[in-house]
Amino acid sequence: MQNPQYNQQMEFFVDMQRCIGCHACEMACAECETNGQESMIHIHYVERAVSVQTTVQVCMHCEDPVCANVCPADAITKDDFGVVHTANTSRCIGCSNCVLACPFGVPKKEEKAELMMKCNMCYDRTSAGKKPMCATVCPSQALFYGTREEIEKLRPNSTPVNKFLFGQEEVNTKVNIMMPKGSTELRIHE
Repeated sequence: MQNPQYNQQMEFFVDMQRCIGCHACEMACAECETNGQESMIHIHYVERAVSVQTTVQVCMHCEDPVCANVCPADAITKDDFGVVHTANTSRCIGCSNCVLACPFGVPKKEEKAELMMKCNMCYDRTSAGKKPMCATVCPSQALFYGTREEIEKLRPNSTPVNKFLFGQEEVNTKVNIMMPKGSTELRIHE
């Protein structure tokens, strides 16, 4: 069943170079009623001893989500819009297969709940035509939810990337990582 309010032209973009480590996204995510006051987005320091550089980790919402593929209880699902939902609480057995299988290291097992939890792209908001909480509060626009045309105007020197290689395995995602223009082109030197 199609949701008429879910705008499939909207995409999620992450620009790691713009992350300032303010943790506003984590705080906004924790305010979401469906998360039980736990943040499903995480800020990490690249090399804390020598730098203040941070990165933000969100679920990449893979086209073929390995987290769902390895779930023995069929607790993780992907909907028609490409959103990979957090584990269904009535089905999740807390085995952590999804945690171990994710190439991006996204799902976290909440030990006190014996449950896997991860970002579901604020489906309660995006399905109603609103932006994810994290993208609405990010002061540097490291997290952006909008159309590809909007991001191209905002970041003319960056390219959205949603295809990643892990060894021989190609992973395509709904979420885009912004890369400096030309940085992803394969160069063959003679």
